[in-house]
Amino acid sequence: MGYVRQSGMWFHQYYLGCLSHASYLIGDERTGRAVVVDPQRDVSQYVADAAEHGLRIERVIETHFHADFLSGHLELQAATGAPICYGDVAHDDAEFPIVGLAHGERLSLGDVVLEIRHTPGHTPESISIVVHDGADSDTPFGVLTGDTMFIGDVGRPDLLTSVGTTAEALAGQLHDSIHEQLLTLPDETRVFPAHGAGSACGKSLSSETSSTIGEQRRTNYALQPMSRDEFVHVVTEGQSLSPLYFAFAANANKLPHEVLTEQEAPPPMTLTEVLAEQRRGAVVLDTRDPNAFAQGHLVGSYNVGLAGRYAEYAGDVLTPERPVVLVGDVGTELEAKNRLARIGFDHVIGHLADPVSAFPEHPGWVAVAPRLTVTELAERIEAVPDLQVVDVRGPGETADGVIDGARLVPLPRFLDRLAELDPSLPTAVYCGSGYRSMIAASVMRASGFVDVSDLLGGYSAWVQSGRSAAA
Repeated sequence: MGYVRQSGMWFHQYYLGCLSHASYLIGDERTGRAVVVDPQRDVSQYVADAAEHGLRIERVIETHFHADFLSGHLELQAATGAPICYGDVAHDDAEFPIVGLAHGERLSLGDVVLEIRHTPGHTPESISIVVHDGADSDTPFGVLTGDTMFIGDVGRPDLLTSVGTTAEALAGQLHDSIHEQLLTLPDETRVFPAHGAGSACGKSLSSETSSTIGEQRRTNYALQPMSRDEFVHVVTEGQSLSPLYFAFAANANKLPHEVLTEQEAPPPMTLTEVLAEQRRGAVVLDTRDPNAFAQGHLVGSYNVGLAGRYAEYAGDVLTPERPVVLVGDVGTELEAKNRLARIGFDHVIGHLADPVSAFPEHPGWVAVAPRLTVTELAERIEAVPDLQVVDVRGPGETADGVIDGARLVPLPRFLDRLAELDPSLPTAVYCGSGYRSMIAASVMRASGFVDVSDLLGGYSAWVQSGRSAAA
């Protein structure tokens, strides 16, 4: 949805498809007072919209410490002077000044009132925000549920297991939060979550970005009648592998960091300068379409296409401290830099100024990437006994079948498990459609694998061709 103007309230949902992330600007038109909830890191749109509609952003409210993106709370504070607010149990974790919001606290913007409800479960500090359009309204306009409740799902409770909090304990808290704090709201109350389909913060998120409490009560699998123990079991099983960068981003959201300059593109570099940085350890990240990358790219470069879930998958194969030099279509370097910054990967040191000229002028530094059709891969499996076939899909995808004999190395664990593969063997990589397989294949070639190809169209093409698959 876009914006809603209702009885003097200005409410806008911003949906960032590449990270499946929803953020919100809520204001009272009579008083001009406003808040932003769960902002993305590049914050100019909130500032511009507030100015256009005569609103002053007085608070930045975070529903929790996010793991899937680096939030824009510090950027928005720098732009507006607004204090940063979390649920009051977050005080011990944040290493920058915050204002704690207590359970039951009501924040008046004028006729618009925000009610804070502590809803732990996805994380211990999670809050939800009930939006009242008129302080005396019996039915709230809506509730911002953060990662506690999604459309069609609830927040996963297992992301903090690495720091000693069990998924089962958090799932129990999640059950109580949902039943005692959210499902007690009237059925007409609109539900506005922080994420939609594609997010790894849950396992069954809808492509819809809003709903109602009543609709979720009827259709959300996790809200159906069941015991607390049954709920814990249902929401802890079958979760996808979390992207590699999640632990980094969750911690980075608790720390001070340099404010993003979102209009500042990375500086242009000559090919000589790019190659020198590559020799010093920088990653050359090619953001073009996989087919364009296959036709010619700088030797040793990684490919993560900008048209896909670029930042998420880049976060699976890059590390935040390693310098990055971008190669891409002309004019895309600012977007490519900012999208990496949205997950906290800030070490972009430049971009190749003119790849269209640089590649043909320096053919010795250009390589091609072989891509196989389904028929070609099938023939290669028959003809090459020691062919190493690698499936980089996640467990939820491979449960429906794999190519017989494939090694399962999901992309979020690829860097950790690369040493399990033999770089001397001929290798064929596949994913669901051919996007992630090129990412993995490019990393393997850059890591010294001598013969790597990937499957055009991925496993979907393999199945559609009528080829057999292992269960």
